[in-house]
Amino acid sequence: MGTWPAFDSEQIVATISGMKLTFRPLTPELWHAFEDLFGKQGARNRPRQQNRAAFRQLVKRGPPPGLLAFDDDTPIGWCQLTPRAALPWLEQARFFKRVDNVPVWSISCFYVRRSYRKRKVMAALITAALKAAKRGSAPAVEVYPVDTDKPKSTPNLFTGVASTFARAGFKTLMRYRPSRPIMRHYLKS
Repeated sequence: MGTWPAFDSEQIVATISGMKLTFRPLTPELWHAFEDLFGKQGARNRPRQQNRAAFRQLVKRGPPPGLLAFDDDTPIGWCQLTPRAALPWLEQARFFKRVDNVPVWSISCFYVRRSYRKRKVMAALITAALKAAKRGSAPAVEVYPVDTDKPKSTPNLFTGVASTFARAGFKTLMRYRPSRPIMRHYLKS
């Protein structure tokens, strides 16, 4: 299934739009940065306190459920990255049913600080997630984006946009719904 690599000595760093970004796995020590990124309102429709408590327990239990992007010390983006097996809700969602038995890792959601949107932070998070998954010995990374080129695509883009993943080398495997492809990027050893 793959495990999280040790990031303590070797962080993922990228330069985009003139910013030097650092990507770190979300650990309990970074919880305050995660809260700062999401702000008072949070990012989901259920009550913020309920979300926060559940997710904090997940972070405490480990392994890290994803990556935080930092511009210097400011948290600017989030990407949930974890083995698909750690996301049982995917098996329940009819549009995201497992395609095969490959023990893929999944990128299942993003969040970018409002003032950093449209600055390629999501693309940088995807690149960092691929590097992290490769270090963790994942055979492939799978995603469940919205294909905004298809009719009736949903406006909820927290799972990413298919064209962004295609530019990063992801290929469509299956479409249970025209606007919601399952895409995969195979990682070489």
